[in-house]
Amino acid sequence: MFRRNTEHLQGSIFATVDMLLSESQKKAYLESRERWFYELVFKRIDEKAFAPLYSEEKSRPNAAINCMVGALILQTYNRWSYEFLMRQVRFDILMRSAIGLTSLDEVPFCEATLFNFQNRLLAYELATGTRLIEQLFDGLTAEQLKTLKLKADYQRSDSVQVESNIRTYSRIQLLIEVLLRAYRVFSEEDKERFRESFEPFVGKSSGQYVYRIEHSELGAEFERVAAVYFAIRETVGTTYGETEIARIFERVFDEHFTVADEKIAIRPSEELHSGILQSPDDEDATYRKKQGVGYRGQILTATETCNPENELQLITDVHVTANNRDDSDELHDRLEGIKEKTPEIAVLYTDGGYGSEENDTTLELMGIEQVQTAIRGRKCPVDIEITKKDDGSYEVRCPQQSGEIHKTRKRMKAVMRGSICATCPMSGSCPSQTRRSSRVIYFDDQDVLRQKRQRNIRALPEELRNLRPNVEATMREFRRRTEAGKLKVRGHFKAELFAVMTAIGINFGRVYRYACT
Repeated sequence: MFRRNTEHLQGSIFATVDMLLSESQKKAYLESRERWFYELVFKRIDEKAFAPLYSEEKSRPNAAINCMVGALILQTYNRWSYEFLMRQVRFDILMRSAIGLTSLDEVPFCEATLFNFQNRLLAYELATGTRLIEQLFDGLTAEQLKTLKLKADYQRSDSVQVESNIRTYSRIQLLIEVLLRAYRVFSEEDKERFRESFEPFVGKSSGQYVYRIEHSELGAEFERVAAVYFAIRETVGTTYGETEIARIFERVFDEHFTVADEKIAIRPSEELHSGILQSPDDEDATYRKKQGVGYRGQILTATETCNPENELQLITDVHVTANNRDDSDELHDRLEGIKEKTPEIAVLYTDGGYGSEENDTTLELMGIEQVQTAIRGRKCPVDIEITKKDDGSYEVRCPQQSGEIHKTRKRMKAVMRGSICATCPMSGSCPSQTRRSSRVIYFDDQDVLRQKRQRNIRALPEELRNLRPNVEATMREFRRRTEAGKLKVRGHFKAELFAVMTAIGINFGRVYRYACT
C-alpha cells in the first residue's frame, strides 16, 4: 500500500542536528553538499508519481520512496557499493540528513528493499512504457532551469560508450557456457539421459574447457558442440521453456546454427551480426568497434544547455540504447522528447556522426538549426554551393559560374558551361563530370541539407562556433563513475538507471557549486 513520507517536514531533522553539533559544526552543516541535496533534490521527489508501483488495497505500507530514490542517486553519483551505502545510511549524520532521516535509530530500508524497489520500477516500465526515474529527472531539471532562469535555446549532444559488467567470451566459449547453464537446470533424470552428450563439458568451467582446445581442433569442437545443442533443443524448449536459460539457449541456437534435413551446422562467422548475444549475463549488450576498440554494452547519450549567457549549464536529456545503432538514429529518436522538454531550443550542436537526411528534415520542421563539427563526407576541394530556394527550385554555384538545373530520373543535375570550366585553374580537382561540351554536377536533397549544416557553422559569430566541445567534459563526468568505462551493473534497465541518476547528480553538483561560490 502506498504511503507518502512526510516526517522530514516536521522539523525534527534540524532538532537532531542542533542536539548533536556545535555551533561551528552547524554552520558547516548548513553549507554542506548533503544539506543542499536535501533542499534541492530530496524535498522535490514526487512520491505520488511512484504510487502505481504499490497495491491500492490496505496492506503493509511501502518503504519511504523519497529515501530510497535519494539514496540511489547518491550511491550512483558517489560510486558506492550497496554495502557502503547502507553503512552511510546507518551511521553518517550528513548522509542521513540528505535523505530526510529524522531520528538516529531510524533505518527506512535494507538492501533487499532497494532491490525490490528497482524490480518494481522495471516491471512497471515493461508493462506501461513509463520510466518513472526519467520523469523525476525531467521534473527536477525543468524546475532548475526555471528557478535559475537558464536559457535552453542553445544545446549540445554527445555520447559515450558504457560497457556492461560482463566477461568477454570467444564464440566457442559462449556456446559452451550456455550449454553448461542449461545443464544446471536439468532434472537428475534429464542429466542422466544426456550424460554422454554432456560428459566432455561437465566438471570444468567453460574457460577451463576452452583453454585446452588447440586452434587446429576448433572446427571439430564446433561440430561437437552443435551436436549437443541439436540433441537437447527439444527438451530445453518443452520441459524448461519458462526458465531464463531456455530463452537464452533458443536465442543462441538461432544466432549460431542452421538446421536443414535434420542436420545442424554452425553459421559462418561472416553471417554473425553485432546484435548477437555477448554474454548470458546480459541479454541487452551489443557489440561495436570504434577506432579499433571493441565495446560490449550500451551507449549513453546526453544533451545539455550551452547558451554562453548562462552562468551554469544543465543536462536536459539523457538516455541509453544499444551501442550498435548509428548516432544519427539515436538523435532522431530523441528529438521529439528534447523539443517537448525544452520548446525554446533553436540550435543544437553535435559532432559529425549525428547528421542524416532524416534528421535534417525533422530538425527543419521543428525549427531547430543543427550545427555540426567534423561533418561526414569527403571535403570538396572546389567551393561548390548547392542551395534550395523558397519556391522549391535549386541553385548550384561555383567560384566561376552558376549551373543550369535539370531533373533526372533519381536526382538533380547542374550543367556547367564547358568553355568556362576549361579556363578554370581548379578544373583538375573539380568533382563535376565531363561531358562533350559541358561539365555536370549531380546532387540530391541530402547534399543540399549537408551543405546547409556547413553554412550554419560559417554563419555563426565566432564566439558561438565552438560551443560543442565542452559537452565532452560532461561525457567524462559519466565515464568517471564507471570502472574505466565498464558499469558495475548489467542490462539496459540498470544502465538506464545509472545514466539518469548520474545526470540528476551531475546537475545537482553544478547547482550546488553555483550556489556556494
